[in-house]
Amino acid sequence: MNQKDNKLKEILRELAAEYFSRESNRQSLITITDVEVFNKGSKARILMTVMPETQEPAVLDFAHRQLTEFRQYVMEKSRIGHVPFFEVAIDVGEKNRQRIDELSKNV
Repeated sequence: MNQKDNKLKEILRELAAEYFSRESNRQSLITITDVEVFNKGSKARILMTVMPETQEPAVLDFAHRQLTEFRQYVMEKSRIGHVPFFEVAIDVGEKNRQRIDELSKNV
């Protein structure tokens, strides 16, 4: 991954964290852990974790409904020439890492 893609990922991660923090109903903690960029920046996947985990389906539904508004937010708040189309997903890798940490503490 080149420097341009890394910069785009970081800008999108920061904007996603700001947006979803502001727009959420505070019933759960939403953390944006990463952004994956595909097809030379034309598509991006926002990876997130949710606490408590029981709220994951509701948060994913909320995030999917907000993607059009989030894309508009990115257009307004950044100087990205071509704003990608977004999708959201739970960061399974981060969940696995947390579980490994939890298990290693118990050993």
